Amino acid sequence: MSDLGSEELEEEGENDLGEYEGERNEAGERHGHGKARLPNGDTYEGNYEHGKRHGQGVYKFKNGARYMGEYVQNKKHGHGTFIYPDGSRYEGEWADDQRHGYGVYYYVNNDTYTGEWFAHQRHGQGTYFYAETGSKYIGTWVNGQQEGAAELIHLNHRYQGKFFNKNPVGPGKYVFDIGCEQHGEYRLTDVERGEEEEEE
Repeated sequence: MSDLGSEELEEEGENDLGEYEGERNEAGERHGHGKARLPNGDTYEGNYEHGKRHGQGVYKFKNGARYMGEYVQNKKHGHGTFIYPDGSRYEGEWADDQRHGYGVYYYVNNDTYTGEWFAHQRHGQGTYFYAETGSKYIGTWVNGQQEGAAELIHLNHRYQGKFFNKNPVGPGKYVFDIGCEQHGEYRLTDVERGEEEEEE
């Protein structure tokens, strides 16, 4: 589930009130601090405003996932940490229930992504660390993909150039730790461009 996010996890619905213990306003709505046990088995403890999760809170899903952070009008919004059932976690900014802004995602395989998010995807400037190889991609992301100016750093050399669809493209250079440089240009093959030949 590492990259899927919370959109697949069911949260408390508008009409599924479940059990509630806590403060209420004059209209009888959940308002202030309270604890809720929902019909689907999830729990929430935190602040409410006019019947909706609003402010700091902890939402625990029955599948083991949990969110600790800020809410606005029942949606994750502001700073928060989401721990997924597989053990991966995201710590950072949220907007309208999605990873949005600056944050760090810790993957189960010990890879990490640190940088900008937009609408639940890596987007903008960010660094992806590959734990298995020790390599690092530092650069631009577009809709979750490595794209644009970047540097790919390996243990004894680095590549500086542009990327498209996770592949180097155009002019770039390899810089080796011993001081040598190799300059060249990458060109996309037909397969990388998506122009696979049709079978006859």
